[in-house]
Amino acid sequence: MDPLQQRQQAVTRRHFFQHGAMGLGTAALSSLLPGSLQATKAIGATGSTGATGISVATGGLPTLPHFAPRAKRAIYLFMAGAPSQIDLFDYKPTMADWFDKDLPESVRMGQRLTTMTSGQKRFPLAPSKFKFSQHGNSGTWISELVPYHGRMVDDLAIVKSVYTEAINHDPAITYICTGHQLPGRASLGAWLSYGLGSLNDNLPSFVVMTATWTGRKEAQALYNRLWGSGFLASKYQGVAMRSQGDPVLYLSNPEGIDRSLRRRMLDSLARINEQTYHQYGDPETQARIAQYEMAFRMQRSVPELTDISSEPQHVLDMYGPDVHKPGTFAASCLLARRMAERDVRFVQIFHRGWDQHANIAGDLPNQCRDIDQPSWALIQDLKQRGMLDDTLVIWGGEFGRTIYCQGGLTRENYGRDHHPKCFTVWLAGGGIRPGVVYGQTDEFSYNITENPVHIHDLNATILQCLGIDHRRLSFKYQGLDVRLTGVLDQNPVAEILA
Repeated sequence: MDPLQQRQQAVTRRHFFQHGAMGLGTAALSSLLPGSLQATKAIGATGSTGATGISVATGGLPTLPHFAPRAKRAIYLFMAGAPSQIDLFDYKPTMADWFDKDLPESVRMGQRLTTMTSGQKRFPLAPSKFKFSQHGNSGTWISELVPYHGRMVDDLAIVKSVYTEAINHDPAITYICTGHQLPGRASLGAWLSYGLGSLNDNLPSFVVMTATWTGRKEAQALYNRLWGSGFLASKYQGVAMRSQGDPVLYLSNPEGIDRSLRRRMLDSLARINEQTYHQYGDPETQARIAQYEMAFRMQRSVPELTDISSEPQHVLDMYGPDVHKPGTFAASCLLARRMAERDVRFVQIFHRGWDQHANIAGDLPNQCRDIDQPSWALIQDLKQRGMLDDTLVIWGGEFGRTIYCQGGLTRENYGRDHHPKCFTVWLAGGGIRPGVVYGQTDEFSYNITENPVHIHDLNATILQCLGIDHRRLSFKYQGLDVRLTGVLDQNPVAEILA
């Protein structure tokens, strides 16, 4: 929408009375008790809290949450590149007898292929070379590559039947993160910031980290649109944290500038921006003011956040030795827990290198070592602190991998191409039933045979846990009421909800 038109709509007499039904008394009370009118029901975190210990939200839409949320924050562990479901979670023992046999056409059914395998004369089947064993009360089958996952299966809801239409990385990861394969839409974290507001005045409501990895070094690029705000105001976009230098760009004052001088500079700049806003009415001007003020507060809050020297040794040991290496997945998971304690609304950790087109025997074990123990530690850490009940954790990628081999095939090594028709995601924490396995695939881990879950259904489930009816969260853009979950009849996965 044109900014001038948007401002005109925002100040019309009809709009004023429509949204001012509670009268000036409510406005006066709100000024005396800032933020308290949007108090959430979640108690006990160490974020922005009032005298009662109740976390309070600032910003957000007055109509949200639509119902009492089970989670008030979320942590998304995103395995960029697409982890192989058949080598990790989707156990297919009968495939051992199919080694090097061709994938039946009755299974493939003319499915679209990538250019990387479309020229192959045959599609030889590659059973997983890794051993599986049963874990937990449900006897869930878990690969030897992720033994710590085996220790926490009773905390997880494992969904084996997720699917997407996208078959290449960039549109696929854009699709699951923003709800559309083409760039320009708001990301999940931006929607949450826009709809629910912030629970912490001194840290962003949406923080992104990109962890280092030890698998295949050639990895797909990650673009900031994956955590961008799209058509929403820029203040809702994710703030990227770095592992070297300033944790956030330009956080330190330049040489010769102290905090008091920076404060005076910001005050002067705010006055200039206010004049600009009243002259042109561009809402992005106010967003800039808010971002400058947040950056000023972050000069104190971020160094405290990233200083892990006060963490007990047993907690550091739980995350593993890599926790001491800035930028690793282990270090990022510990920071995610510290952000959750401080009521950062949404944290997303991207771990690259899961694109195993070849050398699964060499690369996949390294990838799994990066993330297995830290993922377990994050869940246990949250649980021990009483925070898992109101923190939603999601783990997954943008699609799955094929049962057939790409390139050379031996019993000890193989590669797998992209596979959008089925892959595995797990969820844990606030709003999720623990210890369940949902959905099934055929014996080839190729087609879904039971309870398909579209990525829009997955995002609808995430929103549901946070108290949002995905059908009622929209933004008018280019004449459309745009939603994260699209326009089709998508539904939260009720069977995995607590």
